[in-house]
Amino acid sequence: MDTIFKALADPSRRDLLDALRQADGQTLSELEATLPISRFGVAKHLKILEEAGLITRLKRGRYTHHYLNAVPLAEALNRWVEPFEVAPAASGLLALKARLEAEEEAPDVTHHSFIRCSRDALWRALRIGARRPLRPGPDSAVIAAETGTRLVTRLPPLGALPETRVIYDIASEDGHQHLTVGHYGLPQPLRAQVAENWARWSAALKTFLETGEAVAFPRPG
Repeated sequence: MDTIFKALADPSRRDLLDALRQADGQTLSELEATLPISRFGVAKHLKILEEAGLITRLKRGRYTHHYLNAVPLAEALNRWVEPFEVAPAASGLLALKARLEAEEEAPDVTHHSFIRCSRDALWRALRIGARRPLRPGPDSAVIAAETGTRLVTRLPPLGALPETRVIYDIASEDGHQHLTVGHYGLPQPLRAQVAENWARWSAALKTFLETGEAVAFPRPG
């Protein structure tokens, strides 16, 4: 806990957290532009914030993206303010942490797409379209959500598919949105087909968000 408060004591580190609160998932270069300090200084502050658990990093290709992690603060607040209104919110964050930590280290299928639209537009589309992304049958269930950043859903069993989980991550990059879809719990023989289905699903989503045209790309088989 001392590490958290020491990390928050520096105004530059608070500025970095504010910058991520405004646009989560920024790269080092994007964050450097928000502060009047050197690239080395920004990197040093980010390292301290990461060691305190206040941010997490996710590498995608050549770039490393930085995300806020509110759980350590929630844990600290929960120590003193449990009887008050903020306690349910803190409990929700801790439950989200437990659910996400239970995920496998790597998804069975990963799909990336880059869509020129606003973060809000993509988030709204995901909240609707993520419910039935791949197949007919029972709707999926949203089990966790970080507004505008991450959506975690559970797909019920259907045919040869067991119950699976899908995680949608959004990162803003240079006027477009980088959508990463991770699908967990897939049997090996079905992964190639599911990967193809995700490619067609994301192509339809990209077309709709960029042009307003509703299209469907037939699935193989």
